[in-house]
This record gives sequence, C-alpha cells and structure tokens, in this order.
Amino acid sequence: MILVGVDGSQAGLDAVGWAVREAGLRRAALRVVHVMPAWAFDMPEDARYADVGRWMRGGAADMLEQGIERARAEGLPVEVESRLLAGDPRLVLIEAARDAELLVVGSHGLGGFRGMLLGSVALGVAGHTACPVAVVRTPPVEPNGQVVVGVDGSAAGADAVAFAFAEACARSAELRAVHAWSGPVIEGAPRLLESAAQLEGEEQRVLAEALVGLRGRYPDVKVVEQAEHGHPVDVLKDASVTADVLIVGSRGRGDLTGLLLGSVSHSLLHHAACPVIVVPSR
Repeated sequence: MILVGVDGSQAGLDAVGWAVREAGLRRAALRVVHVMPAWAFDMPEDARYADVGRWMRGGAADMLEQGIERARAEGLPVEVESRLLAGDPRLVLIEAARDAELLVVGSHGLGGFRGMLLGSVALGVAGHTACPVAVVRTPPVEPNGQVVVGVDGSAAGADAVAFAFAEACARSAELRAVHAWSGPVIEGAPRLLESAAQLEGEEQRVLAEALVGLRGRYPDVKVVEQAEHGHPVDVLKDASVTADVLIVGSRGRGDLTGLLLGSVSHSLLHHAACPVIVVPSR
C-alpha cells in the first residue's frame, strides 16, 4: 500500500497524481490521508464552538474527496481509499506509514512560508519513517525514462541502490548510478598526478562494487555509471534535471552516527529538479 498525504494545496494534489501512477507501477493500493488538529476532530457536538469543529471536519472531508478525484482522474486500475486522521501531521504520517511500502508528500503545503524551498511536513517525515519517503515537486510533463540513484558505497546506502534498481525495472527506465567525491584534485608533478589517478580509480571501484550484485538480479535494467569528482549535492542536483526520480539513502558515508537525515539527502530535498525518494537503511 502507498500512502499519500493531502492538505488542500496544489502540491498535495500533484503528490496524489504522482502517487497513483507509482501505485499503478507497483500494482499496489493507494490510501489518501489528511491529518487535522485533534481538538477539532474530537470536538463534541454540544461543545461551545461545535460549529468550528464541524466546519473543519467538513473542510477535511472535502480535501480527501479532492484527493480521491485527482487519483481517479489518472484512469488507472488502482484501488483508492481515503482516511481522516488527527494530530501533528508529521508524527501521525510517520505512524501511519508503518504498514506502507512508500509514503508520498508534496514539497509544500498550505502552511508553508513564502520563499521556503521545502515544507515542514516533508522535511519532518523524510528519514524518520520505516518505509521510503517520496517528496514530490512538479514531475516532468513527459517521462524522461531515467532513474538516478546516489551511490556512496556505504552499507546504509545499499538499500537505496537496491530500491533504485527495482524502481527502474518497474518503470522500464534507464538507471543512472552516480558516485561523486569531493576530495582535492591534485595537479602538478607526475607523482601527484599518479596519486590523483589512483584516487579516481578507487572511487570508480566503489561505484562498480555497489552495483555488481544487483546487475544480475535485474538483467533488463540498463545501467549508466557516472563517477565524478565534485560535491555530491552539486553532481546529483545536475543529474536530477533529466531524471524522472532521484533516489538517495537517508544517511551516507560522511554523516554523523545518530543523524536520521544526512546532509546530502537534506540538501537534495531542497534543490533537486525532480521528485526525490529517501530510502532508510534497515
């Protein structure tokens, strides 16, 4: 089951459209959810401000109906249901996603401040759920036929690479596996150049080793390897321009133990040009 959150914003409806197409690829059901304040959800009919509670519950029901209509507008044979939940949207979505294979949210909500690159709910759930989280910006009008995955050779990142192979297979898309490193480029004396070439060779091996086992499991997926010197955020952001989706691990090689969302993933959620899926490590 794929879970998608709506809040009445256009970004939320865009997320529903993306989510129902993803559900179609996975042959999964889709659950559209809205989270409203608990005080309004639980307000008794004889309360002093009962009219406010009824108005807010009615608005919430309308948001869910809009989400259902947006999902059905895609015309896909996907089972779609809705559910109204109460509480803090971030905490409630994290809990609701325990049984989901993917949680989908829009990049912005109605409560976002003008100029913010990413909404608080999207940032609050990415890296905190048991399942992968997709943060949807406006998807490409026409699919580009390419899935991009960030590879860093870490054990935490291996789950993201496996997810990316499965995603590319489901989409019948090319998989571009991108490995970037930001160590110094050494120029000058032959011995220094030899050290730089050795470093590049080592980084290329990191990429190749991260893919070797999965190539055999997904023989029909065309894989393009890209090992490039540069900051991972910059390299992956550039790669996202021609991607249908960018997939990254929640934490990488250089992140501090205990962080739920790494610095590279955090930056790409703000700056990538396509939807981003953050895959937690097991």
